[in-house]
Amino acid sequence: MFLPMFHPSMLMLLPGMALVWWAQQRVQSTYDKYSQIESSMGMTGAEVAESILKRMGVNHVTVEPVAGVLSDHYDPSAKAVRLSEVVYGSRSLAAAAVAAHECGHVLQDVEGYQAMNLRSSLVPAVNIGAQFGPMLILGGMMLGGLGSLSLLFIYIGLLLFASSLVFHLVTLPVEFDASARALRMMDEFGILQGKENQGARKVLNAAAFTYVATALYSLLQVMQYVIMIFFSNDRR
Repeated sequence: MFLPMFHPSMLMLLPGMALVWWAQQRVQSTYDKYSQIESSMGMTGAEVAESILKRMGVNHVTVEPVAGVLSDHYDPSAKAVRLSEVVYGSRSLAAAAVAAHECGHVLQDVEGYQAMNLRSSLVPAVNIGAQFGPMLILGGMMLGGLGSLSLLFIYIGLLLFASSLVFHLVTLPVEFDASARALRMMDEFGILQGKENQGARKVLNAAAFTYVATALYSLLQVMQYVIMIFFSNDRR
């Protein structure tokens, strides 16, 4: 069969791409705004993380700086909260919110939060699916004359690629829960005062929306492949 470089179904990805771009711009602008406002407690991101972990009785997790911008994450295998350099040493509301969010992931790990464990278990499949899924799908379509063998390639590729959608969907409750934990801890421990918590909430909400946008885009990608495979006029 003939496989064009462009398929009309690709147009459905444009709204998703626009949404992801807008979400990224929103989180960057929100972070930039609140990174200019110093918290009344004057704690750096590193001090916020260390204080929360100490108050929660978590003594086996380190807090480390890491290169990059908004590259903050919790590494459960190394038991380390890694904060980007601008968060690690900043005394801003944004830095406090980001540091507390990563501590939220630490507590999920300590408590054996099932959604977090499921997300971690999906990482190998997602890495394989993102790399080889599209290759198998397109290869199977190009080799349409092989009949059932080409269909096998297509179905395996679609299944592998769909694992990324499952990963993004599972990520949503993990991230929302970590943010909710962060806001509670900052309030309970007095890390932020009064209206400062509203600023932290805006930072975390903007960050959370990027995960929503990414999940929606992943859904559109899967739908686009399904349409291209099963509803193409070129399919024989």
